[in-house]
Amino acid sequence: MSTRRILVTAALPYANGQLHVGHMLEHIQTDIWADFQRLRGHKVLAVCADDTHGTATMIRARQEGRPAEDILAEMNAAHQRDLQGFGVEYDHYGSTNSEANRELCHEVWGSLREAGLVVEKEVTQLFDPVEGTFLADRFVRGTCPRCKTPDQYGDHCESCNSTYTPNDLIDPVSALSGATPETRSANHLFIRIADLQDFLAEWTQTEGRLQPEVANYLKGAFLGEELWDWDISRPAPYFGFEIPDAPGNYWYVWFDAPIGYMAATKEWCDANGEEFDDWWRNPDTEIRHFIGKDIIYFHCLFWPAMVKTAGFTLPDRVQIHGMLQVNNEKMSKSKGTFVRASTYLNHLDPAYIRYYLASKLGDTLADLDWGTDDIIAKVNSDLVGKVVNLASRTARFVKGSGLSAAYPEDGGLFAQAAAAGEAIANHYENCDYAKAMKQIMALADRANEYVEEAQPWSLKRDETKAQELQDVCTIALNLFRQIVVYLAPVLPQLRAQVGVLLNAPIEHWDDAQTPLVGTPVSKFKHLIQRVDGDAILAAMEEAKELAVAADVTPSAQTTDDDAALKAEPVAEECTFDDFMKVDLRVARVITAEHVDGAKKLLKLTLGLGGDETRQVFAGIKSAYDPAELQGRLVVCVANLAPRKMKFGVSEGMVIAAGPGGDDIYVLSPDDGAVPGQRVR
Repeated sequence: MSTRRILVTAALPYANGQLHVGHMLEHIQTDIWADFQRLRGHKVLAVCADDTHGTATMIRARQEGRPAEDILAEMNAAHQRDLQGFGVEYDHYGSTNSEANRELCHEVWGSLREAGLVVEKEVTQLFDPVEGTFLADRFVRGTCPRCKTPDQYGDHCESCNSTYTPNDLIDPVSALSGATPETRSANHLFIRIADLQDFLAEWTQTEGRLQPEVANYLKGAFLGEELWDWDISRPAPYFGFEIPDAPGNYWYVWFDAPIGYMAATKEWCDANGEEFDDWWRNPDTEIRHFIGKDIIYFHCLFWPAMVKTAGFTLPDRVQIHGMLQVNNEKMSKSKGTFVRASTYLNHLDPAYIRYYLASKLGDTLADLDWGTDDIIAKVNSDLVGKVVNLASRTARFVKGSGLSAAYPEDGGLFAQAAAAGEAIANHYENCDYAKAMKQIMALADRANEYVEEAQPWSLKRDETKAQELQDVCTIALNLFRQIVVYLAPVLPQLRAQVGVLLNAPIEHWDDAQTPLVGTPVSKFKHLIQRVDGDAILAAMEEAKELAVAADVTPSAQTTDDDAALKAEPVAEECTFDDFMKVDLRVARVITAEHVDGAKKLLKLTLGLGGDETRQVFAGIKSAYDPAELQGRLVVCVANLAPRKMKFGVSEGMVIAAGPGGDDIYVLSPDDGAVPGQRVR
C-alpha cells in the first residue's frame, strides 16, 4: 500500500462563543478519520482555526470595551483547550485574523479580479438601528419564506434546507439587539460564480466528491438554473479584512473563513520547514473537508469556485454530516441540553461521547441523537462490559509471568480477527464508523465467549495448570489488544493505556496482525469506568445554570393573541377512541404538480416508505409552489377513505394550519422522522 499525502480540515468554529457538544460531533468525526489514516501509515496534516470576522465579534468588543483581538485570543485558547480535552489533536490550530490569512485573501481576490468575476451592485440590506450596523445573514432571524418555520437564520432554513436572503424572511428580527431591522442600501461587490457553472456542475457530480444525496440536492436546488452572483463585501463598520481595491469595504466572513484552511496550513509549513505548495498546489495531495449540512452551499459551490480560479488544488471530498440532537430534540439552553464542551468535561469521560458518536455515525446526512439513557446503556455494555472486561478478567493473572513465549493454539480466533482488519479499515475510510463499531463489537463478543469457556479464574486455583492459565490469558489479552487497535482512532486514551499495560505501544494498524508473546504485563488499572447517570444529570444541571447566568442573545418576544381561536372555535369533544381511528403518518412528497383547470389544488404523490404511496389532491396551491414541496416531509391522514374528485381519486389528506388563501402552512415533522412513522 503506497503512502498517501492527506490534508484534513473541519469547519472553523466561530470565535464569538464557546464550543458545545454539537461542535464535538464534527471535530471527533474528523479526528477519528485523520488518526485512522495515520495508523495506516499515511502522511496526514490536520488543520483548523477560529472563524473570527464579522459583526458579532465587533459588537461584543464594543459591549465589553476591549480590543477584539483580546477576545479572539481568549476564545482561541478556550477552543483549543476543549478540543484537547476531547482528545481531538490538530497539527495546527490557527485564526482567520492572521497575516497569513490576509495575504492569501489578497492572492485569491487578485485571481478573481483578473478573471473578470467581480462586479459591483447596489444592495438593499437589513440594518440594526440599535447597534448601528448592517446585519450579516446569520444575525437575522425570522420565519422561513418557504416552509414557514419560525426562528430561522437569514440565509438558510434548518427545517427545509432552503436558501434565501434576509430580506425574504417573514418578520425578521436582529439577533444582536432584538430590534426590527430597517432596510438600507449600499454598494457591494459580487462574484459571478455563474461563469463557473459548467465547472461546478462537473465537480459536484463527480463520483466520490460528495455523498449522492448532497450531489443530487445541489443539482436540483441550484445547478438547474443560473447561479446567483455571490455578495462578497460588507460596508463599514465591520470587523474583518478591508478589501485593498475597495476602501471602506470588507470581505464578507464567508470569503476569508475557508481561506483560513490554507492560512493554517501555511503557518504549519513555515513552522516545520515544509512547502505550502506541496499541500495546496500538488495534485498528489488529497484534501478532505468535514462540514455540517447547514453550510453545504458555501463549501460545495463558492469555495471550489474560489479554489479553481486561484489555481489551488481542489478538494477530493467534502464529507457532510447531520446535526446533534439531545434526547431527540434540538439542543436547548432552557432544557439544559445545550451542553458546553467544558461542561461535559467537568463531569464525563470524553471516551463516552467519542465511542457513542462513532457507533452512530454513518456516511449520511441524518441527524444524530445523544440520548442520555442510550449512552449509558451503550457505553456500559460495549466498552466496559465487552472490551475492558477482557483485560480486567485476565491481566491480573499474568502480572508476574507475562505473556507466553509462543502464541498458543486458539482455534483460529486471532487469525479471524486479523482477517477482519481490512473490512473494518474500509468502513473507517468511508466514514461509516457505525459499521466499523458493529464489526469490532462482534469480535469482542467472540473473545468474551472464549474467556467464559476457558474460565481463567478457575485455572488460577490449580497450581498444576499455571501454563494453561498463562496461555489462556495470552490469548485473551491478544484478542483484547486487537480490538483496541481497531478502536484506536476512536479511543486514543485507551490506546495509550493498553500500550502501557502490555508494554507494547500501539503504533500501526498492522499491530493487529501479529500477536504479542513473551512481553511483561503491568499491574492492571481501571481503563474506562461505567457511565454514572448522576454525572450526566449534573452536566445537564450545570448547562441550565450557565444558560440562566449567561447574557442570552435578545430575540423577538412572541405574544399569541386569540384571533385565530375566535375565528375557528374548538370543535365539540371527541373520545380517545374516535381520535385513534385517524391514522396520521409521516410521508415524503415524491412529486408535486399543478392540476390543469384547478384553482386551488396541487396533485401530490406521497411516499410512506418502501413502495407504499398515496395520491392526494391538496388545496394549497395559493400558498405553495410545487417545487418547494418536492422531497419535503409532511403529515398525512393515511387511512382516509378514497374520494373521487373531478381531477382523479384522492387517497388521503395533508395536514396544514391557517385560515386559508395565502395563509396555509403545511405541517412538517422535526428532523429524524422518517416516512411511515405514525404521528401519536
